[in-house]
Formats: sequence, C-alpha cells, structure tokens
Amino acid sequence: MKSHPCFGPIVRLLIVTGQRREEVSSLAWEELDRTELLWTLPGERAKNGEPNCVPLNALAVAVLDEAAGQDKWPRRGRVFATSTGAGFTGYHKGKTKLDALVADDGGGALAPWQLHHLRRTLATGFQRLGVRFEVTEAILNHIGGSRAGVAGIYQRHDWKKEKREALDLWNDHVEAALKARSERHAPGESLRQAA
Repeated sequence: MKSHPCFGPIVRLLIVTGQRREEVSSLAWEELDRTELLWTLPGERAKNGEPNCVPLNALAVAVLDEAAGQDKWPRRGRVFATSTGAGFTGYHKGKTKLDALVADDGGGALAPWQLHHLRRTLATGFQRLGVRFEVTEAILNHIGGSRAGVAGIYQRHDWKKEKREALDLWNDHVEAALKARSERHAPGESLRQAA
C-alpha cells in the first residue's frame, strides 16, 4: 500500500522540524541552504506572518537529499511538486493509508489524530528532553507566551544556537526510537518504506 511520493517525505519533515503542514509542503529550494543547514521560511509563507529560521538536523537533510535525488540541492522550484508541477494536496488519502499501516503494524487502530499533532509531539518531546520553553516557541514560530507582550518587545535574542542544539537533540531522540522499533520488529516492509 503506497501513498503519493510526496506524502512520506512531507510527514518525515513535519516530525523532525516541527513546522506547519502547509509550510513544509510548499517548501521551495531557494529557502534552503545546505552549506549552513538552514531553512529560512519567509514571513509571507508563515501562518503568523513572521519569518523563521529552522536549523536542519541530519534527518531533515536526509529527507531533502532524497527529494533532490542527491546531496546537491536545486537552486529553485518546489521541493514537493506533483507530476503536474502543482503543490501537494493529498493529505487525506496519505493519512488514511498511514493509519491503516500503523494499525496493521501495531496490532490496532490509533486514537484519532491529525498531522498538526506532530508539532505537539515535538514540543512535548522537547520538554521531556529539557529544551527551554522559549526555544520550543522559537522553533515552532509561536508569538504567544514568552514571545508576546513586554518580553516580545524587548527580548531580541534569535535562539539560533539553542534551536540547532534542540533540533539535533530531537534528531538523536527520533533516531533512537527508530532503532528501537527496528530491533523489536521482524524484517519486512517498514513504515518508512510504505510512506
């Protein structure tokens, strides 16, 4: 059971970056810098209108290398273009197939969930890993909380170093979870191969 070729890479980037679905699916190569390992999301594409610099961890780079077909990325164009060149929109079909695969792989259906919940998973995981709340908000590009009111006016630190450290820590956490899963299951089609 295969989903659209864009769906799996989009979901993997959602997991490892914590960014919004539309921000990831509309990603353009010109927003990415492989040398600096950085994604600069322009404000006009961000839900809140604020630009965001997202450090790319090893898992994110691997997804993007796979999308490019090499470790040299194109200079322009959509990262996740469909065969017609349009942007990807097949989330419902992909998620339905993913839910079925998880149910088959894990022995039962998951509680209802949405792709947006992957942001909550990252934020919760960050807290468990000891990442500061302000860093979590900076990665998620949230303006409320520690980035609102007086703090939002006077606090101008960009959290660049801390964001990279947090996303690298998340990378290691996700890799460890994937390794533990592969050690528990017999060889066969993995969720990654199917998505």
